[in-house]
Amino acid sequence: MTGLVIWLIAAVLLAIGELLTPGLFFLGPVALAAVGAAVTAGVGAGVVLQLIVFIAVSAGSLAFLRPIARRHIRMPALMRTGTAALVGTKALVLQRVDANGGRVRIGGEEWSARAFFEEQTLEPGTRVEVAKIEGATALVFE
Repeated sequence: MTGLVIWLIAAVLLAIGELLTPGLFFLGPVALAAVGAAVTAGVGAGVVLQLIVFIAVSAGSLAFLRPIARRHIRMPALMRTGTAALVGTKALVLQRVDANGGRVRIGGEEWSARAFFEEQTLEPGTRVEVAKIEGATALVFE
C-alpha cells in the first residue's frame, strides 16, 4: 500500500506543477503515468513493474498527448475567435490613448483602449496594433 500512496502523492505534485507552468504541457502526462503506476501498485505488483508502467505510460502519453496540446496552444491567427482574433490586428486611434485610457476603432467597432507601454501617448489618427485585450479594453502600441 505504501507504493500506492507514494505514486498518488507524486501524481498530485506533478499535476500541481503542470498547473503552475502553463503552456509547457510536460508534467501533466507524467502525472497520468504516476496514476498508472499507482494503479499497478494498488493491485499488488512489484516495484519493477510499477517503474515499467510509469516509464511506458510517460513515454506514451508524452508522445501522444503533448503534440495535440501544442497544436491547440499555437492556434493560427485565422482560426482564433472572440477577442483572441483581435490580437495583432490594426486599429485607428479616435481619442488620445495613454496609460489612463482612450478610444480606438478596430475593424468597424469602437473600443476603449489603453497604451500597452505606460509611457506611450498615441494621438488621434495614429495607426496602432492591438497587443492584448483585457475585458473590453484593447491594449495598443505604435
